[in-house]
Amino acid sequence: MEITSYIIKKCTKIVKLYNTLSRNTEEFTSIIPQKAGIYVCGPTVYGAPHLGHVRGPIVFDVLRRYLIQQGYQVRFVRNITDVGHLVGDADEGEDKLQKQARLEQLEPMEVAQTYTDMYNSVMDRLNVIRPSIEPKASGHIIEQIEMIQTILNQGMAYEVDGSVYFDVEAYRNASNNYGELSGRVVEDLVAGAGNQSRDLEGQTEKRNPTDFALWKKSSPEHIMQWSSPWGKGYPGWHIECSAMSAKYLGEFFDIHGGGMDLLFPHHECEIAQSKAAHKHTPAKYWVHHNMITINGQKMAKSLNNGIKVEELFTGNHELLTRGFGAATLRFFVLQAHYRGTLDFSEEALLASDKGLARLVAAEQLIEGLKVSEVSTVDFSDIIDSIEYALNDDLNTPIVIAQLFEAARRVNLVNDGKETIDSNSKDLVSSLFRDYFRGVLGIPSNQDSSDNGTLDSVLKLLIELRSEAKLSKNYALSDQIRNKLKESGIELMDSKEGTSWKKA
Repeated sequence: MEITSYIIKKCTKIVKLYNTLSRNTEEFTSIIPQKAGIYVCGPTVYGAPHLGHVRGPIVFDVLRRYLIQQGYQVRFVRNITDVGHLVGDADEGEDKLQKQARLEQLEPMEVAQTYTDMYNSVMDRLNVIRPSIEPKASGHIIEQIEMIQTILNQGMAYEVDGSVYFDVEAYRNASNNYGELSGRVVEDLVAGAGNQSRDLEGQTEKRNPTDFALWKKSSPEHIMQWSSPWGKGYPGWHIECSAMSAKYLGEFFDIHGGGMDLLFPHHECEIAQSKAAHKHTPAKYWVHHNMITINGQKMAKSLNNGIKVEELFTGNHELLTRGFGAATLRFFVLQAHYRGTLDFSEEALLASDKGLARLVAAEQLIEGLKVSEVSTVDFSDIIDSIEYALNDDLNTPIVIAQLFEAARRVNLVNDGKETIDSNSKDLVSSLFRDYFRGVLGIPSNQDSSDNGTLDSVLKLLIELRSEAKLSKNYALSDQIRNKLKESGIELMDSKEGTSWKKA
């Protein structure tokens, strides 16, 4: 999409972000002035995207949009994990892609391509700007092997029968802190691992239970395998991001993003690998978003409690009585601060849908507002508050609250209770364009209850039924209701009007 339509300006105010590494909110200062490199961990593409997949892309899309609006040139890298991520996120077991390929009787790369396309299609609907670069783990085996060899040469890894493991103790003995990002204590990790059988876990190759795989020897039946200096095998899950971020953003870049569930072990291992190979942490700022929960539990494919995004769009899920549009979903995500939990419920989505409709209605009123010589409303204070909120660790709930205040003032002018001059009218128009549509990225073609053709047809039928009732044509009114019920759609009348749900 075009970003040049936004208000582009030099950084007059300091953007502050919470840095998980320092555990402090810090001023953002890019390594190269006015250029920002961002790496965000992307999906493991072995299934359809679910609701838990959307928060991270939306959050980092807003950060990217705001940095662009502030005059930064942003290189945004989001990877695709199509090899090496094992079931259970451990060093032993079956590759998630290979397992899914066996279930679907397809080649692993067919599975990866299918779900990559599905994921990007959902991101497009959510108005998430495509990455500058979208590298795949399977396309960077050489870079991963080279980085593993460097770590071996530094004496911080060891090879056992074709597999290579990172040596956490050697890393610590070189004055490094394994646990600096996550706050984990190695001794506690060792003690916890000691309570389990290493033989059962397949950990006998490791010198210490905290060591992790950089390269795994493959069995003959393992489909996804490559040649390496240590024999046929495949890379560990963590090494891919270290190798690809260094290739496309350099060995030291600005922002590494991801979910809090990746703090340990994934991002902790990334830091260890990069320090072993490059002598320093890979990123200056580590930014983590919290999870979308359902009944207080993380929503994830591995927990089998996820709602697929397509199910949310169509309403075809037991927790939903109707579908919701992409704009509503994006608005729902941004109503909570990215570091706080966001609990899913249909009630919350309905509230987001109504709130979004209020803002869209106000936005549509702006062009038709009657201009006066004198303005009794001002919007400059709202823009100042919005920018302050965005600079304050991307506080989107405050941004949305300020947009509601702008909508309230627009409605007062429209109702003739306040006046607006041409300058203030231009200001509020740019406010909605640059922040509601621009930075927050609310899609303009999927406002409020956009549920595709089904929703449009049902709205038309509900209107026809209402007209039939007004003209006392109760036979037609009942016929519409009954026919819809036969088709699986139940109409519900209330004082607020008529709504529908799947019977």
